[in-house]
Amino acid sequence: MPDPSECNPEILNHLTPRNLILAYAQGLFPMVEEEELTWFSPDPRGLMPLDDRFHVPRRLGQTIRGGRFACTVDRCFDEVMRLCAERIGGEPTWISPEIRIAYGRLHELGLAHSVETWPAGSVGRGSPVGGLYGVAVAGALFAESMFHTATDAGKVALVYLVERLRARGFALCDVQWTSDHLRRFGAFDVSRAEYRSLLARALVLDCRFD
Repeated sequence: MPDPSECNPEILNHLTPRNLILAYAQGLFPMVEEEELTWFSPDPRGLMPLDDRFHVPRRLGQTIRGGRFACTVDRCFDEVMRLCAERIGGEPTWISPEIRIAYGRLHELGLAHSVETWPAGSVGRGSPVGGLYGVAVAGALFAESMFHTATDAGKVALVYLVERLRARGFALCDVQWTSDHLRRFGAFDVSRAEYRSLLARALVLDCRFD
């Protein structure tokens, strides 16, 4: 975990657990770039379906059934954030030290979670080879970032995430912006107005991710 004394105190003061949850409930999420805190509410907004529109590519399905990987939940949250923040060449990402501390605090409160992917038979040894993290509030999961250091490991974490959300009755999986990669799984765009309506319905549910 980064040292708070080496972070921008003004940014940390804005990223309190209360402020973050209030922001998510209004459809906002933060990013920090070049020591500037910015709040986003994309229009359109990207969602991952939690019904039969979710699609697992055939080759990935074979990989999952073959048992090459195993997934865990909340085993090493900060390590997942650190790996998500890394970029080839060492360039900084929007997952700043302040973001890591702020979401670490949410994790301690049971509101932010990670999924970790490991080689089968090596769970807990070294670092995970894939994973993702996000924020869970009521029946909504706000996916933040994903990484992989082994082929398909991040995708396996995504499939595990969706299966877990389905099993626990979640109604919304927010992926912020769609991409070609996410659209392969069925991700789609909705308008900001439709997103807020779907979010409002999800926030009255009583769901637990852990």
